[in-house]
Amino acid sequence: MRTDTLIELLARDAGPAPRALAARRLAPAALAGLLASGGIAVTILGAIPAPMFASHVPWTKIAYAGALALATGWLNARLARPAASADAPRGLALAVFGAMVTLGAATLWAEPAELRLSALLGQSWKTCPFSVLFLSLPTLAAALWALRDLAPTRPRAAGAAAGLLAGSIGAIGYALHCPEAAIAFVAAWYTAGIALTGALGAALGPLVLRW
Repeated sequence: MRTDTLIELLARDAGPAPRALAARRLAPAALAGLLASGGIAVTILGAIPAPMFASHVPWTKIAYAGALALATGWLNARLARPAASADAPRGLALAVFGAMVTLGAATLWAEPAELRLSALLGQSWKTCPFSVLFLSLPTLAAALWALRDLAPTRPRAAGAAAGLLAGSIGAIGYALHCPEAAIAFVAAWYTAGIALTGALGAALGPLVLRW
């Protein structure tokens, strides 16, 4: 059989390719992970006092992690497709990181010198990154599962992107439990937890996403 005949037979009645397939696979995974991390944070770790929601404290954390989740979700969708450029979503994610680090540094500099270290470390700097990582695991598993059904040709990069998305969603969940108020704390230790999850995703990517 000639090659062109085989191609014609394979393509017959195939119809157009589904639109936004990556987003349709990744969005339910992200939503399921968000519900899981939020539920664990509230029911097992314990929710912050309700009056705190009247302040900027949880909303700053949620805004940062939510913006990063959108950027890294876009990055996942690009890396799920062969040869698709990831420059734009990668740049957006870096911009979100950079904006938060800049804001954290500015607020830390505005503190009196004797209070800067306590503002940066808070009461939970030793456990915060690992709590974010723990709460990210449901989303990481779901995102990697979703990516397996797509076509990532850069498994380590795709795994890292899945980890960053999961870390961002885990950070949203952790914000429902964490009473730390300093923006510098969020910029340092939430980011560390998100980065840890990204590193875990990068390590798992070549194992889980290999064709």
